[in-house]
Amino acid sequence: MTTNTTMTAAVYRRFGAPEEVHLDQRAIPSPKPGQVLIRVHASTVSVADHRARSRDIPAGLGMLAAVGLGVFRPSRPILGMDAAGVIEAVGAGVTAFAPGDRVIAMMGGSFGGHAEYACLPADGVITRAPATMTLGEAVTLVFGGITAQGFFKKVAIGPGTSVLVNGASGAVGTAAIQLAKQLGADVTAVTSGKNTELVTSLGADRVIDYTRQDFTAGGDTYDVIVDCVGNAPFGRVEASINPGGALLLVISDLWSMLRSRGQSRRSGKLVTWDVGKPGADDLAHLVSLADSGRYQAVIDRTFDLADIVEAHRYVDTGRKRGNVVLHVTHPEPDTTHIPTDE
Repeated sequence: MTTNTTMTAAVYRRFGAPEEVHLDQRAIPSPKPGQVLIRVHASTVSVADHRARSRDIPAGLGMLAAVGLGVFRPSRPILGMDAAGVIEAVGAGVTAFAPGDRVIAMMGGSFGGHAEYACLPADGVITRAPATMTLGEAVTLVFGGITAQGFFKKVAIGPGTSVLVNGASGAVGTAAIQLAKQLGADVTAVTSGKNTELVTSLGADRVIDYTRQDFTAGGDTYDVIVDCVGNAPFGRVEASINPGGALLLVISDLWSMLRSRGQSRRSGKLVTWDVGKPGADDLAHLVSLADSGRYQAVIDRTFDLADIVEAHRYVDTGRKRGNVVLHVTHPEPDTTHIPTDE
């Protein structure tokens, strides 16, 4: 384990603008029994980080969010829902991982990925990183991939299933395209025209430019609609869903959540906002797809930890494509596809 006792972390003590985030020195956590300590090389700055920092929460969910994020000040001052790095140390009883292992992990609502070191349970959502990717690439599998995969486990998707992804160019959208294609689906991507080449390269069979066309207005119907934007409530898209189909609400407000069960029962079409509880096996499946060349990293921009404010500003624009990667520590350049990074 490192002989240092402190680490650099991106910390925020008040909710608000990107400028509330700053670098600070924190004690390096020690792994407790059953935990691992990761020396973080990369994380992402996601829409979840934006929402936590800015308190930009879907309508009606402010009080629920406060329970997890804090009422008057942040209860988890280090953001970052994912991490890729190298195991630095393991706590008592851990046998699944050893120092030197390259891993990717979902920190989830505990956050903590925007720091040089992070602790998490060894039996949490953590697995060995793809051998074919750098850690900066590998971390992109986590947030979007886990989310899309969690929703797809709620429905049956196979050859010939028609899937529409609304908001196809973001972290979840780019993952949903790739995962749906792996299952044999016919995929329609809804995005702006400038992203046509990107989503087509990921497997989209058809692209609808939302600046020119309302995907609900053409009369086409789909077996599954994935709403990654939050502007496709059931009332708007019901007629666009085939009998027995599904609406997967990646982003939803409280009203949509409360109405979803009744809408499902009345219509015979599944309406759900529940992503389920991801596990390490879900992450391992994404790694297997990446190692076999069937899942690719989608990176818009990369920022160093020192530029964390600029990273937040960019995510706040709402225009990122795929993932914004945060390089945390990299004592040796992480630029080649090799199985070790130190």
